[in-house]
Amino acid sequence: MIPEPNMTALQAAVLGLIKIAVIIGVVLGVVAYSVWLERKVLARIQARFGPNRVGPFGLLQPVADGIKLFLKEDITPKECDRLIYYLAPILSMMPALTALAVIPFGPGFVLPEWVPIVGGLPLNWQIANPDIGIIFILAVASIGVYGIFMAGWSSQNKYSLIGALRSSAQMVSYELSLGLSLITVLVAAGNLNMREIVESQDHGFWNWWAFNHEILFLPGFIAFVLYVIAAFAETNRTPFDLPEAETELVAGYHTEYSSMKFAMFFMAEYTNMVVASSIATTLFLGGYKAPLPGLDFIPGVCWFAMKVFFFLFFFIWIRGTMPRLRYDQLMRFGWKFMLPAALANLVFISIVLLVLQSP
Repeated sequence: MIPEPNMTALQAAVLGLIKIAVIIGVVLGVVAYSVWLERKVLARIQARFGPNRVGPFGLLQPVADGIKLFLKEDITPKECDRLIYYLAPILSMMPALTALAVIPFGPGFVLPEWVPIVGGLPLNWQIANPDIGIIFILAVASIGVYGIFMAGWSSQNKYSLIGALRSSAQMVSYELSLGLSLITVLVAAGNLNMREIVESQDHGFWNWWAFNHEILFLPGFIAFVLYVIAAFAETNRTPFDLPEAETELVAGYHTEYSSMKFAMFFMAEYTNMVVASSIATTLFLGGYKAPLPGLDFIPGVCWFAMKVFFFLFFFIWIRGTMPRLRYDQLMRFGWKFMLPAALANLVFISIVLLVLQSP
């Protein structure tokens, strides 16, 4: 973090550590209780109760699951490549957490004077604010596929290897459509800075609706739909969870993992859900902005959290509603429909903006 003119290097470091600790801590808590929420929602869809034994309404179930995973026997395959085998869960988890660094979770505020060292200084709920924020997210997120492939290859298991190959092909295919849908937003906003994009979506004119101009309703809505579909495929969620197809591949690329190594893959998937929901909230749903000017009394962080919760619930709802696709259907849909649609949408909005901005 680069120190601002009105703060010392120590103050800048303390502010950075505060933001990292709070944001990462909150996100990991959300990840833990997303599992509880998913189990409860899927249970209701299937006319069951879900977790209801550990704590009131089963709210302590994530704690019990964490203790269980820490204490489970840690089994390592005899013939595995140990270095790559142990690095794979870390390489899956770290990019997901790193991508959170440039997401603006809320507007800034001034810390009280009584806070040691940093009292009276402004604090923005964003770890870093580079001018190429969205490019940073795409670059970091693309590293996650290496962890998945390393896990499948190093396990010396045919099911793990096939699951890793499926996941690599799926993520590469849908990353193209996801990237093009985001480029559509960037072309319309004329900015790569995440906070600037949020500020441009004022007074309820969010990017999924009209890109601040009524004539751009169609490309804005198409870009939003394409992003949501690609996000399901990127996070390996139903109906695109082919890398973990239990009926075909046991558990896919993490078949040979147990204890906390398995938990890191599990946490990486749910962290990626939070990241995908946060990106959609930031670029399409106005970020921490209130939908109407009269609702500005609710803190921006609360608006951001409500929008992210909506997307997380949508992920879970789709899982309990739609069946899994066949792998050939998944790849055909990505290359023959998603990619041409994203390209056509990008060309269309570029032409429309050129016409609007011409004398």
